[in-house]
Amino acid sequence: MNAPAITDLPVVVIGAGPAGLAAAAHLTGRGIEPLVLEAGPVAGAAVREWAHVRLFSRWAELVDPAAEKLLAPTGWAKPAADTYPSGGDWADLYLQPLADVLGEQVRYGATVTGVSRTGRDRVVDADREAQPFVVHYESADGREQRVLARAVIDASGTWSTPSPAGGSGLAALHEKAAADRITYRVPDLKDPAVRARYAGKRIAVIGSGASAFTALAYLADLAKSEDGKGTHATWILRRGISGSTFGGGEADQLPARGALGLAAKAAVDNGYADAVTGFRTDAVERDGDGRVVLAGEDGRRLDPVDEVIVLTGFRPDLGFLDELRLGLDERLQAPTALAPLIDPNQHSCGTVYPHGVGELSHPEKNVYLVGMKSYGRAPTFLAMTGYEQVRSIAAHLAGNREAAERIELTLPETGVCGGAGLFDEPEAAEATGGGCCAAPATLTIGSAPASSGVC
Repeated sequence: MNAPAITDLPVVVIGAGPAGLAAAAHLTGRGIEPLVLEAGPVAGAAVREWAHVRLFSRWAELVDPAAEKLLAPTGWAKPAADTYPSGGDWADLYLQPLADVLGEQVRYGATVTGVSRTGRDRVVDADREAQPFVVHYESADGREQRVLARAVIDASGTWSTPSPAGGSGLAALHEKAAADRITYRVPDLKDPAVRARYAGKRIAVIGSGASAFTALAYLADLAKSEDGKGTHATWILRRGISGSTFGGGEADQLPARGALGLAAKAAVDNGYADAVTGFRTDAVERDGDGRVVLAGEDGRRLDPVDEVIVLTGFRPDLGFLDELRLGLDERLQAPTALAPLIDPNQHSCGTVYPHGVGELSHPEKNVYLVGMKSYGRAPTFLAMTGYEQVRSIAAHLAGNREAAERIELTLPETGVCGGAGLFDEPEAAEATGGGCCAAPATLTIGSAPASSGVC
């Protein structure tokens, strides 16, 4: 029996989240068979873990055009464009229906454990690109399986690998031992058990992004409620507070995101949270009552807290891609050509120029990291950026070079200024004049090639 030609094989998409399902929709629209491998039991499994959090993007920015085209014949009712869904809404009203349309092209309970070239480890050069990819995965019942692929699109995201509290990028000393008092997710305070855990308690919130803003706003609301009196947050930032700390506020072209920053500011201004700046956690200790004491690299020890919420970002799991030849930036763990466009050490604003297959390619031909995973450790990813990524990749795999290189996307100004690279110099962030936050403008890219990337 002859082996199938590589072009007859499916494109394996890892992850049935927003970017993965959009990739499958674009591939289907171009006559290419996708096979989506999802570790969870349903579509959008990771999104469902933050089902209680409302997105700051509207439905208009959360539905991929190719996906909508697949859904339309089913009688799918598109949500109102100007409304803001929760994570649960996004999963239930869009991601799951899209996965249902794709049918058997989505396999649930399929955890990818390794990707390589058939008969070639990462060392072997000979005839490498002529070999199909082999994807190993473990099914929900524990069976080991594998499938051949013409290309691999990794849209597995970063949700499973949150960054630790430690300021060095490693877990702080004794951080793991204090796991009973630490969470790495925004708590769902509508859940009675979770609410009881935080009500009336002193809570440390570590982080400076949208997730930290959300947690601070939620805790402030809890403190105002009858059952939450006495709730107080200590907000821990590794950098100082500047005019850009809370994002774009009323000037943010994503209004819900601007409102989120203002809500976090109100939590501090109204006394529901105290800010501790320039603090990098070195150790997690316990006092005599079992409460948590955070010790900093500079020798400071903060007052004891009952709970710690660590929201310091996420990082990609690259372990199962170890046999592939990836070209990744040494800092961000993002594709080498993409990294300069998103590097928070260089950018005072979170605006990222639309990009596609050119910026997402690796030394290993036809393997791509997309969605949140493509950003590595960089923040401020927008769903429609991921949709444009997979549109370009699908066009490339279909042999349409012109469509792959053409970028037509308008992005709202992010309102996120003063990147992580400025955390030691808050005055430097202010010296930028607020940049995008002070005078936001819509960035429009007409028909520029995906590789032009002027920043």
